[in-house]
Amino acid sequence: MKKNFSVTALAASSSGNAYHLKCEDTELLIDVGISAKCVCDRLRELGSDITNINAIFITHEHIDHVKGLSVLSNKYDIPIHMTRFSAEEYLRKNPKAQNIVTHDLHFECSVGSVKAKSFFSSHDSCACVGYTFESDGYKFGLATDLGYVDREAIEALVGCDGVVLESNYDENKLVCGSYPEHLKDRIRSNTGHLSNYDCAAFARYLAENGTKHFMLGHLSEENNTPEIAFNITSRALAGFDDVVIKVASKNALTYFI
Repeated sequence: MKKNFSVTALAASSSGNAYHLKCEDTELLIDVGISAKCVCDRLRELGSDITNINAIFITHEHIDHVKGLSVLSNKYDIPIHMTRFSAEEYLRKNPKAQNIVTHDLHFECSVGSVKAKSFFSSHDSCACVGYTFESDGYKFGLATDLGYVDREAIEALVGCDGVVLESNYDENKLVCGSYPEHLKDRIRSNTGHLSNYDCAAFARYLAENGTKHFMLGHLSEENNTPEIAFNITSRALAGFDDVVIKVASKNALTYFI
């Protein structure tokens, strides 16, 4: 593990997602799907401050990833990196948002000591991406809205030292749950979300290729539980004695790496 490289989930669930990454003197946020006040409170709890953030990276424009963005964009002079298509949709609804930096679907940029790179993520937004962040030989990846695991996600995340993966729903809970059939179909589709078993299979593949740290994120509050998600991935990674698995919390800081 690279010295001074840390990742913490500020919040992670189907209702709101935000992550903090720090490497040396560089601090980033990945998504701000909780209120701006909550982001600032969680950063202070972490021992940081919103004024320390060098840049924000947004995966896509859905509310559970951008809830606090408008307030932060207007109050603080922080560059906000988004794909062009997601930014257009976001700005249509939030025309007063400031500091938006738009990119093609595939882009690379450096912020301080960290190099960020996007990759396509199959999800029913205008343009959803995952990210990898690399510094001095340490590589971290995040993919929290994956309808399915395609070749691009595999190529982006293979070789990462640590990853955050979506483990959104348990198949049995989804089938037996209260969601209407059209919503169940959307969640199960190739542009919906990743199930526990699909997440676990992908985690095993990544572990076979060297990934040591896993955080399970974006859990559905109705169609999953942290215990179910953790147990399924743990069974898939049985035999990898040096692998660490954590489940991101909805309401509290979750220290990852």
